[in-house]
Amino acid sequence: MTKIKNIIFDLGGVIINLDIQQTIKAFNQLSAFPFESIYTQLQQSKLFDLFDRGEITEKIFFEELQKVLGSSISNDKLVNAWNAMLLDFPLNRLNLLKKLQPNYRLFLLSNTNETHITAFEKSLFEQHGYKNLEPFFEKVYYSCRIGLRKPDSEIFEFVLRNNGLNAQETLFIDDTLQHIEGAKNLEINAKLISKNEEVGVLLKKMNLV
Repeated sequence: MTKIKNIIFDLGGVIINLDIQQTIKAFNQLSAFPFESIYTQLQQSKLFDLFDRGEITEKIFFEELQKVLGSSISNDKLVNAWNAMLLDFPLNRLNLLKKLQPNYRLFLLSNTNETHITAFEKSLFEQHGYKNLEPFFEKVYYSCRIGLRKPDSEIFEFVLRNNGLNAQETLFIDDTLQHIEGAKNLEINAKLISKNEEVGVLLKKMNLV
């Protein structure tokens, strides 16, 4: 493997703890509609893809969700259920990023949406006093703000091209297999982080920290 000079991190399940089942459970408590039939980590309906790419507004997203669920639910309850998957930012992971900064170019690449960004930035500030994740990375890329989404090759090409990165000198870490495969198609060194595996442990195994 060529010497790694750049590391691209996914957010959910890598930097922030995430539990998608909490959102599925929350929606199933609000409605008889089986939410897992339209949303899981491995697969989701077009509505969520549109929201992740910023092609629809928060207002339209929650209006469409209301129609799908087939019951009258307040917007606040919908937002709370949607955000239920977002857990905490472990301090050791933020410290790891700070430790890596002098030796690597660090980037964040996340499939996310404006509702989640508002929620996890609030959580980050309450837990650690940071208004956003920008202090930890050279650049932060959110799918909803660049109109591109993993695992499509275009999003990886965008990050590589925008920053003059050599794919073979770049490591990508994600917790979703299809995203890893998308990165590998461009010859990026991609590693799948398994459930309950710490990103710091993964990097130590690779002798990168």
